[in-house]
Amino acid sequence: MTSFPLARRSALSRRTLVGLAAVAAVVCLWSSFALSTRALEGVGMGVGDAAIVRFGVPALALSPWIPRTLRRLRAERPAVIGLILLAGLPHFLLFAWGAHLTSAALTGLLVPGTVPLFVTILLAIRGRAALSRQRLIALAAIVAGVAASAALTGGAAGPGGIAVLLTAGLVWAAYTLGLARTRLDPLGVIAVVSLVSVVAALALAATGALPSQLFTGSIDLPAWGAYALLQGVGTGLLSTACYVVAVKNLGSSIPAAAGALSPVLTAFVAVPLLGEHVTPGLTVALVLIVSGVAAFALAPSRPPARTPF
Repeated sequence: MTSFPLARRSALSRRTLVGLAAVAAVVCLWSSFALSTRALEGVGMGVGDAAIVRFGVPALALSPWIPRTLRRLRAERPAVIGLILLAGLPHFLLFAWGAHLTSAALTGLLVPGTVPLFVTILLAIRGRAALSRQRLIALAAIVAGVAASAALTGGAAGPGGIAVLLTAGLVWAAYTLGLARTRLDPLGVIAVVSLVSVVAALALAATGALPSQLFTGSIDLPAWGAYALLQGVGTGLLSTACYVVAVKNLGSSIPAAAGALSPVLTAFVAVPLLGEHVTPGLTVALVLIVSGVAAFALAPSRPPARTPF
């Protein structure tokens, strides 16, 4: 009798494992951004302080790239520069304001969750949005999730806070379009956004336009250190680097879809950490928006071409 050995299951390749580890890091880092922004009120830091730390750390770390980046900006179109700078202080302030008015769960859900929708709308305005049926269904799920978050999540400031978070998503979508058109490399983009944002944050904090403890001498060093680690290093540098590693090892679809898990992690971690609750309304919004974002990322970008008979 001839026996045939069963084929061994092939283990995951080293490249796949590296990519999956990078995706897991991205999900955790994006979640920590929403959680730490929502927790600002309880750590004795003003919004101005948070902005200074958030953008100051990457600006210092990437200072060797700044002179070269500033020279390259001379050849960049002003409109593109304006779109890129939206990702800095404007987006951060909207994100922090929306987190103050709502919750970490909604903040982590609505801002990244609505970016595909707003990118599509902005491209449609320019006449460049050709979508497959799968992506249209995915966008419909996102719209339904936004409607559910507005109708089913309570709080007196809920509608206003949701409007602020949607504006933050729109701003990030505009930045995404600018990023696709810029001649700057990724490090150059981070460097110029961080430099302009930290200078603007320092100026606004010094004039009292942004709440800040820096100019009153009452700095909580442990809070500043933790925030510098979470947002300056984590969000400002590591999340971008990990996302690049994930895309290079897994392709773009899987990291983009897996990024939709960040709102889920944020919602559940916010329960013990911030005392928030996962309500039925929030659950409905989570399911709709997260599934919509994941489906949008995995679906073909354009409708299939019609073949002539």
